[in-house]
Amino acid sequence: MATKEVTSKSAASSASKTLASKDTASKSKSAAGSALAQRKAPAKQTSAAAATQASKALADGRSSKTTKSAAGSALTQRATKRK
Repeated sequence: MATKEVTSKSAASSASKTLASKDTASKSKSAAGSALAQRKAPAKQTSAAAATQASKALADGRSSKTTKSAAGSALTQRATKRK
């Protein structure tokens, strides 16, 4: 089932900062890229691979607040299977 969520302006800003940082891990950049791609595109969804990376970024205690914001936005836009 598709979601109608889009990335907020503040989450997009966080995603941009995450992508620009040279110290950010690839899993965080994957999640940030997914969130940024969905800034004004409600039809787009986070892929399974990007959702996995976003989940890892959220679970990693070393992730910054901006990274977690972008990762959370990416996960929000992942389609969920309803039973």
